[in-house]
Amino acid sequence: MTISYQAESQALDAEILGIIDAWHRRGEMLSDGAFNDLALRLFAYQLRYNAPYARYCERLGLTSPPTWEQIPGVPAAAFKEAALTTFDPHEAALTFETSGTTRGVGGLHYMETAALYDAVLLAGFDRFVLADGARLRYFNLVPNPAERERSSLGYMMARVAKERGDGRAKWYLRNDELLAGEFEADLTEAIQEQEPVCVAATAFALVNVLDAMDAHGSRFVLPSGSRVMETGGFKGRTRQIDREELHAKLRDRFTLSAHAIISEYGMTELTSQYYDVAPPAGYKASPPWLRTRVVAPDRATLPNGELGALLHVDLANRSSCIAIQTEDLGLQAAEGLVLLGREVDAPPRGCSLDAEEVTAWG
Repeated sequence: MTISYQAESQALDAEILGIIDAWHRRGEMLSDGAFNDLALRLFAYQLRYNAPYARYCERLGLTSPPTWEQIPGVPAAAFKEAALTTFDPHEAALTFETSGTTRGVGGLHYMETAALYDAVLLAGFDRFVLADGARLRYFNLVPNPAERERSSLGYMMARVAKERGDGRAKWYLRNDELLAGEFEADLTEAIQEQEPVCVAATAFALVNVLDAMDAHGSRFVLPSGSRVMETGGFKGRTRQIDREELHAKLRDRFTLSAHAIISEYGMTELTSQYYDVAPPAGYKASPPWLRTRVVAPDRATLPNGELGALLHVDLANRSSCIAIQTEDLGLQAAEGLVLLGREVDAPPRGCSLDAEEVTAWG
C-alpha cells in the first residue's frame, strides 16, 4: 500500500516532535543508532519530494549513503537559487529570508508547518537560556517581525517573549536604527522595578548599544537574574568585533557575570540552534536532533581539534534539506563545537547548482 505525501509527512513530524518533547521535558538524548536511522529515512523522503536537492545528490553520486555522515549537504547559498522544499512553497506556513550576500539576493527557507520550528526554538531557549525557569522582560535588539516578517530571529524572539515573557517585551530596532534613548529609559524603569530582563541582540546591535552608553556615560546594574543573549555576526561592513572584548564590555556596563551572557549560533537555513555550553570558554552545544560535521574540502569528516568547514545535519529540517554545507569554520572538541569565523573570500557554493538543476516549482 502506497502512503500519501501528507500521511508520510505528518508521521515524520510526529516522530520528530516526540524527540523534541522528550528532550525538552526530560532531557532525553538520541542514540547514535536512532539518529542515523531517522536521518537516513528523512534523506530518502527528501530525495523523493525535493527535486532540486535530489538532482544535486544525483550529480554527486550520493543517493544511497550508508550512514548519516555521508548525507551530502546542500550549500547554504543554494537557498538563494532554488525553492528547496518537499512541498509547494506557495503553501508555506513560515518563510524566512537570509541576508543577501550573493549578488544582493537573499535566500528563502520555506517551512511547511510552524509546529517544528516553534517546538525547537522553545525547547532550546528553555534548556540553554532559561534553565532556571525565569520569566523575564525581553528587550529585543533584533529585527521586529512587524517590520520584517521574514526574519527568523525576529520570529523566534517574538515567540519566546510571548510564551516566556512578562508581557512587556519591546523592540528597539526601527528600520535597522537603534532606539538607544528608549532602550536606556526602559532599562532604567526595569531596574527601578527590580524586574529581571533578557537583552536579545545581534553582536553589532550590542556594539551600537555600548557605543551609545559610552557617549551618554551610562552604566547599569541589571536586576538579579538578568541575562544577555548574543546571536553572533561578528564581522560587519565597517568593523571587526572580538567576542571576548564584547562580552567583557557587556559584563562591565550591565554588571553581569560571565554566565549571564549566552551566545547563540543559528542559520536561517536551519530550524535548530546551538548555544553556549560552558561560558566563557566558547563551546557550543546543540539539541540531540542537530549534529555537525567539521569537514575538509573533500567533505571528509575531520578529527577533533582540526579546523574545517561546518556541515550541519538538522532532523527538524523535515520539509527542506536536513544537511546544510556552510562556509563557517570551526572544530569539534570534547566540550562541544567551537566556532572560528568564516572562510576568507568564500565563493558562493550554490553556483555549483546550474539553472536546470535548481528549477523552482511551477
